[in-house]
Amino acid sequence: MPKYISISAIVFVLILILGFISPSQAATVRSTWVENEIYQYNHPFASQLPQELATKMQKMKASPFTFYRGTDHIFYRDMQTLPSSGFVNSSTSAIWLEGDMHLQNLGGIRDSNDNNVFDTTDFDEGYLGPYVWDLRRMAVSILLAAKENGLNSSDAQDIVRNFLDTYLNKMSDFKGTNDELSYRLESGNTNGVVKDLIQKASDNSRSSLLSKYTQLNNSNNRVFQTTSELQPVSSSTYSDIAGAMSSYIASISSSKRYNNSYYTLKDIRLKLGSGTGSLGKYRYYLLIEGPSSATDDDRILEMKQEGSSAVAMAVPGLLPTSVYGNQEGARVTIAAKAMLSNTDPLVGYTTVNSIPFMLHEKSPYQVDFDYTLLTTKSKFMDAMGYAGKVVAKNHAISDKDYDAAIVSVSVDKEVTDIVGGNKGLFKDEIVNFAVDYATQVEYDYTSFVNAYNQGVTLY
Repeated sequence: MPKYISISAIVFVLILILGFISPSQAATVRSTWVENEIYQYNHPFASQLPQELATKMQKMKASPFTFYRGTDHIFYRDMQTLPSSGFVNSSTSAIWLEGDMHLQNLGGIRDSNDNNVFDTTDFDEGYLGPYVWDLRRMAVSILLAAKENGLNSSDAQDIVRNFLDTYLNKMSDFKGTNDELSYRLESGNTNGVVKDLIQKASDNSRSSLLSKYTQLNNSNNRVFQTTSELQPVSSSTYSDIAGAMSSYIASISSSKRYNNSYYTLKDIRLKLGSGTGSLGKYRYYLLIEGPSSATDDDRILEMKQEGSSAVAMAVPGLLPTSVYGNQEGARVTIAAKAMLSNTDPLVGYTTVNSIPFMLHEKSPYQVDFDYTLLTTKSKFMDAMGYAGKVVAKNHAISDKDYDAAIVSVSVDKEVTDIVGGNKGLFKDEIVNFAVDYATQVEYDYTSFVNAYNQGVTLY
């Protein structure tokens, strides 16, 4: 019998007693439940864009990873009922979450100070919740993508541990400082696939984006092309969107607002086929004047229909509607501002025919992360190390540093303190969850594919 028992050993025993060591449950086949969840989530959009929902189902059929991308609502239904984490307390149970954290919601972007960085690119599901939910969701996506890329389970789990290590280490670095406010991942402090991604984004140009989507008409005015992805809108829709522009402009803080002429609307298209989870919701591209009357500096806005966050299924009401005026586009706008440094000055929101929208620039300098490039363990380890740093930055700058009325604590301090000297246990907990849940996703994916092939109505 040892004379002294370490604190970590005591914590381990307590966690075992409390039942937190594996906050998951054995994967089960639940075909009818999965079919119903997919139907209930997607059916409200069936009357507006059924062809987009057909595209969504086809995309989700491609692999367990793409299915997982398209079913964050199932993940949060499960978060509502699965055991909590042994490393969450009251201070860390209601922080800003990206909400749909997976590999392809990261990318190379240029911020408003012209820094080319690796960061988070989508905040549609931004909401408050326990910090571990972003980590769990990313961990599962790593396992699914690694398996798709041919890596074995042991290597995939090592990659998740590296993601968690860099998250915790960066949180510890941020504790007691304001370093998170200026922290960014650039080509100078990255390498491998992530460095290449940042470089690829920086090499893009506005002229190439305008050439891809627009053209000059006979009057030498720039207008959108009409393609299978870019569809004309009715005159009434055009008029409704044009009428909502003043509300959008007013949603931008006065310090970031340009002259009204900057937002002059020149053309509109319905954008089809973008994303996975958001397919079925309206998405428009708006061509606006930009800084001058010249045709080579026009800007393209992406205008996305927003619904309630999937995270809210698990913790309804945790983010008071008063924070975002009960306008879901405003919620997404606030989430983006909270978790990004030097946010796009064109981020804002408006309402069209009672439908909430978020708007932001369709940037020439954004390139989505391509996980299929992570063909070896070392490439994957390296990239997910940077992903851990990004998620840590998201969480750390969106705490009281952003708005103490929403999150009153220092998240970097609270997370660092609650994990303490038990990093091994923490990583075991997340990895155990991710392994079990990735299996559940594979079962659910099989149920979905079978239902799809049998012609079950899924929307």
